[in-house]
Amino acid sequence: MLKIFITGGTLDKEYRQTDGELVLTKTHVNEILSLGKCTLTTSLEIIMLKDSLFMDKTDRLKIRQKCLDCAEEKIVITHGTDTMAETAGILGQDIKDKTIVLVGAMIPFTFRDSDAVFNLGFALAAVQTLKPGVYIAMNARIFSWENVRKNKKTGEFEELI
Repeated sequence: MLKIFITGGTLDKEYRQTDGELVLTKTHVNEILSLGKCTLTTSLEIIMLKDSLFMDKTDRLKIRQKCLDCAEEKIVITHGTDTMAETAGILGQDIKDKTIVLVGAMIPFTFRDSDAVFNLGFALAAVQTLKPGVYIAMNARIFSWENVRKNKKTGEFEELI
């Protein structure tokens, strides 16, 4: 069994027509799994639905504790891309015996041309093949937690070194 933790981020955002804001009201992960014809046995749990720009250390420690407490050894975490590397850093320092892959999207699932379906599918494949550790999977690339950042100019993840 594979655990999927939901924490929010662009992947799950929707356009609110009344004021033009992008909001988090529910997860779309089950819909994405269905659309992708996923046959993996997964357990889905919403930890929070939060823009990662508004996450604080308490939120990150809550995610860490959920990972430590769950029985599954393979975990995918949906997360906002802006601070994904920060959360990966907290997880990577303490969790050595599980394979954890953080994933997000640059364009919400509900928007045309979203990268959400591809990225989630890629993360699900990656978590099954990687050795224990903490990783970020974005746009067909895998990054180790201690060697990654989001380049805010290009909107892409890159290695630090």
